[in-house]
Amino acid sequence: MRNISDTIARLSAMRRRPAASGQRHHDRFSDIAGFGSNPGALRARLLVPDNLPRQAAMVVVLHGCAQSAADYDYGSGWSQLATEQGFAVLLPEQQRANNPNLCFNWFVPGDIRRDGGEALSIRQMIEAAVVSHGLDRTRIFITGLSAGGAMATVMLAAYPEVFAGGAIIAGLAYGSAATIPEAFDRMRGHGGPSKVELQRLLREASPHKAPWPTISVWQGSADNTVVPANADAILAQWQGVHGVGKAPTRTEKVDGQTRQVWCDGTGRERIEKYTIAGMGHGTPLKTSGEDGLGRAGPFMLDVAISSTRHITRFWGLGKPATRRAAKAETSSRAALEAYIPAEKPRAAVHVDPTRGSAGGITKVIEDALRAAGLMR
Repeated sequence: MRNISDTIARLSAMRRRPAASGQRHHDRFSDIAGFGSNPGALRARLLVPDNLPRQAAMVVVLHGCAQSAADYDYGSGWSQLATEQGFAVLLPEQQRANNPNLCFNWFVPGDIRRDGGEALSIRQMIEAAVVSHGLDRTRIFITGLSAGGAMATVMLAAYPEVFAGGAIIAGLAYGSAATIPEAFDRMRGHGGPSKVELQRLLREASPHKAPWPTISVWQGSADNTVVPANADAILAQWQGVHGVGKAPTRTEKVDGQTRQVWCDGTGRERIEKYTIAGMGHGTPLKTSGEDGLGRAGPFMLDVAISSTRHITRFWGLGKPATRRAAKAETSSRAALEAYIPAEKPRAAVHVDPTRGSAGGITKVIEDALRAAGLMR
């Protein structure tokens, strides 16, 4: 383990890194107010494109350190793609009072457990968005960069029943650290739980049994901030629940980069990993050309492959609804029922988001959160 002086030096360096300030005028998001008890004290930002179809999907996007939600969206292009393809985007945003570097607290025990801290705040804002806009509960996805990628693994582990899929970019495995010095050690590839321990941590993070979210992992081969060993740890953690072997089912080239795929016994793709040759720490982008998306900047790297577009394709967004999605309720009222865990009696809460005051809708959201056990 590195000594405390090394840890302090690394924290100081992170504080000096430039945020992508000056991009905030590109902010296309509105705030969700009154989305629950919010124990993690996060901000909730939401984009619902005009004329969004009923039962639309939603992508939860978690920014990296030294970024705002709007900064990361501007670079990655998620809101542009959401408008093109017809899905909602939710961006939880860290506050400086919680973390001076604007990092999600992906390693703090009180923030990463089910029904506690920042994890519960994100779960509450997801529920509020679903209830307010009639989104499809079977098509909720999550992605993030760096600390946001590590927080995405937290959400996928703590609430696997909520997500159809997740994508981790330069992130870390769930439960791999519990202190600041451990966090820096894991980022550098020092120490950490064994494969068996990582799989145990995932299985014990929630009472969920199956099915499990599909997982997309993106890693730069030259990343010296969150080294490639962390991508391997994420793969090891999720290979167990998906029942796939260590070796990939196939390896191929996509836009000149290496993609490995792990399929289950039915041949369905369950895990994928992109290794971006020579890329450092950041989100892979392709900003030019006919399908260009996003803008290059700090930690937003134009390497001629769009992680945003490829992740949505892996999830099946922009394509006809899958069999799983087709089973979703089609009534707009049924779509607004509160999520109730299977082990609890079902209690329905309804709201018509086109009518009533903001205060009335807030009350319905709070009632739904209480019914779901997400708020007292």
